[in-house]
Amino acid sequence: LSHALRTPRSHRTASSVVGLGRRSTMAAQCAASAVVSRVAAPRPAKALKAAGAAPVRSATHRARRVGGRGVIRATGAPKDEDVVRVPRPEYIPNKIDDPNYVRVFDTTLRDGEQSPGATLTSKEKLDIARNLAKLGVDIIEAGFPIASPDDLEAVRNIAKNVGNEVYPDGYVPVICGLSRANKKDIDAAWEGVRHAKRPRIHTFIATSKIHMESKLRKTPDEVVQIAVDGVTYARSLGCEDVEFSPEDAGRSDPEFLYRILAAVVEAGATTLNIPDTVGICLPEEFGQLIAGIKANVPGQYVISTHCQNDLGLSTANSLAGVANGARQVECTINGIGERAGNASLEEVAMSIWMRGQEKIFGAYTGINPVYIYPCSKMVREYSGMSVQPHKAIVGANAFAHESGIHQDGMLKNKQTYEIIAPETIGYFRGEGDVGVVMGKHSGRHALKSKLMQLGFPLEGDELNEMFDRFKLVAEQKTGGVGDDEIIALVTSGAGQGDDTAVTWKLDEVQVVCGTMGLPTATVKMTGPDAVTRINSAVGTGPVDAAYKAIDGLCRVKVDLVEYTVNAVVEGIESLAQTRVSIRAKSDQNIPGAMMKANVQTGNVEARTFMATGADSDIVVSSARAYVAALNRMISFMRSNAETVATEAVIDIVAEEEEKKAAAA
Repeated sequence: LSHALRTPRSHRTASSVVGLGRRSTMAAQCAASAVVSRVAAPRPAKALKAAGAAPVRSATHRARRVGGRGVIRATGAPKDEDVVRVPRPEYIPNKIDDPNYVRVFDTTLRDGEQSPGATLTSKEKLDIARNLAKLGVDIIEAGFPIASPDDLEAVRNIAKNVGNEVYPDGYVPVICGLSRANKKDIDAAWEGVRHAKRPRIHTFIATSKIHMESKLRKTPDEVVQIAVDGVTYARSLGCEDVEFSPEDAGRSDPEFLYRILAAVVEAGATTLNIPDTVGICLPEEFGQLIAGIKANVPGQYVISTHCQNDLGLSTANSLAGVANGARQVECTINGIGERAGNASLEEVAMSIWMRGQEKIFGAYTGINPVYIYPCSKMVREYSGMSVQPHKAIVGANAFAHESGIHQDGMLKNKQTYEIIAPETIGYFRGEGDVGVVMGKHSGRHALKSKLMQLGFPLEGDELNEMFDRFKLVAEQKTGGVGDDEIIALVTSGAGQGDDTAVTWKLDEVQVVCGTMGLPTATVKMTGPDAVTRINSAVGTGPVDAAYKAIDGLCRVKVDLVEYTVNAVVEGIESLAQTRVSIRAKSDQNIPGAMMKANVQTGNVEARTFMATGADSDIVVSSARAYVAALNRMISFMRSNAETVATEAVIDIVAEEEEKKAAAA
């Protein structure tokens, strides 16, 4: 089995291609064969055939032989139907038939959303969950259902949709809901996930001395009993897949861990998740903790890791856990999460993809890497959490080469400085291979093709609106519009809201400013009722004046938490990209739904809503971002109000039925 799973290096990295032009040209030639016929799978073709996954090649993805190695010439992202998904063992909650297989548990929608400033709408969560399913994660932790009616509805929506969308190979993700170890939380979690084909409840309680004494104010015996009662109750609801986490396991007494973990396994827990909640462990230390649990806790279960990044060791600790017997890793897209974040899914997955066969005892995952970059991009735009340029795998500089020595090596053989072909993770760079330069003479079809290559398949009205904005920018620029600027345009105002009926649209902006007179802005907007309105306001500057004019029309009281503006590319003609963060004004009575609870600390804070805008004019860019953020907040408030009303009606009906039953 180990031999069958070992992938030749030529299947993982780019083949030698000579003749590179500028930094991004000819890059599509060097896409690893993982993109199509062996896309993302750490197995040779023989193993794929044995697993029942026949290689597929489309007209735009034809392999040829160069220097004795398989090379794919790709014009853009492969279609979903052309991607051969990675074979994986049959899902059984408390065991994995293949001892080398490592499950990937994604908690972007739960722990990731706990990042300060990150708020996702229900529709955005559903979109991300669908992309995570394409990516091939085994478990999606969809949220913390008890936190609010909106969180519960979002989890339920994902369970009903993504949790029931079975792929042709039989894959369907497990949908998980988090709960504290009490009946009310567990009931909410089960209500959220029970609609999925494979539901899971994830319950937890702290086990470190400092947490038990200072936070819980419970004795070790009481904590063990609470944990056992929680797992037992979750199983009694009909949930056959229950995960238990001893919070702050990294600082817990190992002997106490063995005791509580053995007790919950006996009570019915199928997965034991070991969190380094404060990111204090070193890799060797965390690996020993996992090995100790495997050796001292009897029963049938899967060991999982959950590593925070407070010391920058989350990826290293996760891999140390896998090397010592863990067969599930918990992580998030882009590593977002509480404080310094979580283990980054792309880093953990690609580390196992690159080195798991050789250095981690044959470990492999079911991740399809070609969807990594699109997922990263979606999470970045929806959450408003930017990715640092030098971030591994998905950062802007991850596949950039400026050093002369490096450039020389890349021109001769890309493997000199790139261990992963960018196309392997779904990043299709460059225009040199197809000779298309996007400018004012480019047509709608050319823009549609370019957007498809960049991972934004737009159709109909969305394409028409994007084309109009593109032409306005292109007519003002010399030298064409770059990829980064097109991405900024298409993502400008991402997350306008779940319901277009409640969206404000910015039509026109005009400002007067300078050293003479007061800065004044006039805005023209179309409201949710399709009525066009105009308002003017003065401010301390042109952006402040524009925001006050917008406030006068939308009439939503907010505080501007963050405002940043950056040039998308170098040069005076660059587009400006603005990112804003807003929250409900603190001097008003904020509805409970607009507050967000922290799972670990229990603290409640106002939700923040982020959005971006892009335009060649800084004021227009700023106005677009602000309106998009307002739309997200308005949409969230409306959807949550409808959810609360629905829940109230259900409660009233249930109460009436109980009264009738009692009377009968």
